[in-house]
Parts: sequence; structure tokens; C-alpha cells
Amino acid sequence: MKKFSLIIAGVLLLQPCLANDNFTLYLVRHAEKQADDKKPRLTQCGQARAKQLATLLSTAKIKAIYSTSYQRTMLTAAPLAKQQHVAIKHYNPKQLEQFALHLKQSKKNALIIGHSNTTPQLTQLLSDEKVAALSEDNYQTLYQIQFVDKQAILTKFMQPLVCN
Repeated sequence: MKKFSLIIAGVLLLQPCLANDNFTLYLVRHAEKQADDKKPRLTQCGQARAKQLATLLSTAKIKAIYSTSYQRTMLTAAPLAKQQHVAIKHYNPKQLEQFALHLKQSKKNALIIGHSNTTPQLTQLLSDEKVAALSEDNYQTLYQIQFVDKQAILTKFMQPLVCN
């Protein structure tokens, strides 16, 4: 009986360690951008979408926010970064394999903001699932990848904001 109690106690003590390996990544393309600029800012709709994203992820316990160095991605990340008091870190969209490895090793809840071509690629690298390309007018897709017991679970959401 004493041996059984020690085994149970050992399992219960290990559980928080195992739970620490569980984390969630959220990936989105930048919000709607102005079309008439080389370094476009967000449109009014894009600003509203960035704020909506911050609201949607307000309870997700985000510990890291990553963005490419483009103004439109940083502006999409800004509302959540401000709300959560998390600095925006830059990543190189030309080095997605290395970045995917970094994200998996970090084991932190994170938001990653990219582009219509890189976000599906990175999602596929992280989840090991086929991910369809995003059309140029798709700003609503939000990918969630939960890592539970080292298994990736991909869920695709659509942000509710629709702009005309």
C-alpha cells in the first residue's frame, strides 16, 4: 500500500511538469492594408481587425508575439502586444523551418503574424498537416495549433469581422 501511495504521489507531482510542455500557437496573416503605398499601413477595417484579434486572444495567455518587420504585420500585432504588455519580436519569413523549430522548442503560447504566402507555410511546418494557400483577399483566417503531449492539433477559425 505504501509503495502504491508513493507511485500515485510521483505521478501527481509529474503532472504539472507534463502540462508545462503543452502550449498553443496562433497564426494569422496581417490585417487589411492600404493598397497605395510601398510601406502600407492598415486600413480602418484592418485596424478594427487587429483590435478584434486582441479581444479574441485576450484570455489565451500569450507570452510571445512574433511579426515580420513589415509595418502592416507589426500594426496587426500592436493591440495585443499593448494589451498583454508583450514586446513584438521579429522573425525572418525566409527562414520558416528554423523559426518553426524555435517556436516548438520555446513551448510558449504565442501569436505569429505573417503574410498570405508565409502563414500557411509556417502552419503546415508546425502542424505537419496540409494547409491550403490563402487568397489575396483572405484576412479572416486564424490558425490555432495546440501542442498537447507533443502532438500538434490544428484548428482553423474565421475571425467574425467582415469588411466591405
